[in-house]
Amino acid sequence: MTYFIDRRPNAKHKSAVNRQRFLERYRKHIKRSVEEAVNRRSITDMERGEKVSIPTKDISEPVFQHGPGGARNIVSPGNKEFLEGDKIRRPGGQGGGEGAGEGGASNQGEGDDEFAFTLSREEFLEFVFDGLELPHLQRKPLKSLEEIKMVRAGLARDGVPSRISITRSMREAYARRIAMRAPIKRALKEAQEALAAEERKDPVLRNPARVVELKAEIERLEKRIEAVPFIDTYDLRYHQLAAHPQPSSQAVMFCVMDVSGSMTQNHKDIAKRFFLLLYLFLEKHYEKVELVFVRHHTAAREVSEEEFFYSRETGGTIVSSALTLVNKIIEKRYPAGQWNLYVAQASDGDNWDDDSNICRDLLVKQLMPQLQYYAYVEITPHEHQSLWHEYEAVAAQFPERFAMRQIVDAGDIYPVFRELFKRRLSQEQ
Repeated sequence: MTYFIDRRPNAKHKSAVNRQRFLERYRKHIKRSVEEAVNRRSITDMERGEKVSIPTKDISEPVFQHGPGGARNIVSPGNKEFLEGDKIRRPGGQGGGEGAGEGGASNQGEGDDEFAFTLSREEFLEFVFDGLELPHLQRKPLKSLEEIKMVRAGLARDGVPSRISITRSMREAYARRIAMRAPIKRALKEAQEALAAEERKDPVLRNPARVVELKAEIERLEKRIEAVPFIDTYDLRYHQLAAHPQPSSQAVMFCVMDVSGSMTQNHKDIAKRFFLLLYLFLEKHYEKVELVFVRHHTAAREVSEEEFFYSRETGGTIVSSALTLVNKIIEKRYPAGQWNLYVAQASDGDNWDDDSNICRDLLVKQLMPQLQYYAYVEITPHEHQSLWHEYEAVAAQFPERFAMRQIVDAGDIYPVFRELFKRRLSQEQ
């Protein structure tokens, strides 16, 4: 069995292995703290780490102590109070003393101390997205020739010294030495056998001139063998590099939100939290993620992020205007063959009744065949309206790529997000 030991130094002399072991051991407690942090954080704080507290009783180690009863002989160094024969009063209580982590005070008024530590940004996001997967993650063709990667493209006899292949060069040198020495060694062996046969003859019959000739031949052949160079410039081989187009992991996320008079600032804040979670999730899976913000009331337009979340508008609601605009943007700037397309829509459910059928047709016939995923969240505590019911028909037709959930308050965002992107064991990513 082969053992690999990683002896690379850890940053700031900390043990990364022990830290990972600790995070895995108390994953349940840390995950609960992370979920609470996601619900209470503001939008701008989502990408930083998190301070996590674990009750000391949950990380305490077992301590073995002597219980009451029995006769014990002990030696107490530094004793200045008792003499030989004195009786020592037993400590009170039923056990051998208090265990680790008990009897302390905490900042929450409980009887147990808390062990606090800080998660890094990467660790925090890892717990946020633990158990989630991105549906229909695909590698799209190259968008432009700028995204290339230099890869090895075989060996050549010419090249720069920094790209020399030591192993292949030595192999070529070894093969050349064998090829060049083989006929010389055969001739040397024949000369040595002839010399041995000549020396075995009777001195009367032996030919001295022949012996001298064979010895000279043997010496000449041995020098020829030694003259074969260990390595020659002919043996050198160099790695060659070639520009190879790479499939690009790039995605575009369309944020679609209703900004009609019925959408309050609280609705927009809840929607922003959901959009940010999805963006961070996409960022973990793709090298490049672009955001497109589309807001609508009776008409839709593409806006900046600041205007998307904080500009105030009034009016009615026509959702189909936003879906039509998204489809036009895809056709113009983000071809489905080159981009992974995701749409996240937030609304309070309001829409003109006659428009909901149009939304269904737009999704079924134009948008859904191009998208990897469509997530719709309805931010309302009230009963669903016509838009929800039409979207149910779309979800029935595209069950793997269309998801819809209801959100009542900010505390529902993270559970709903996890439900939308929960890992499907039978699905290949």
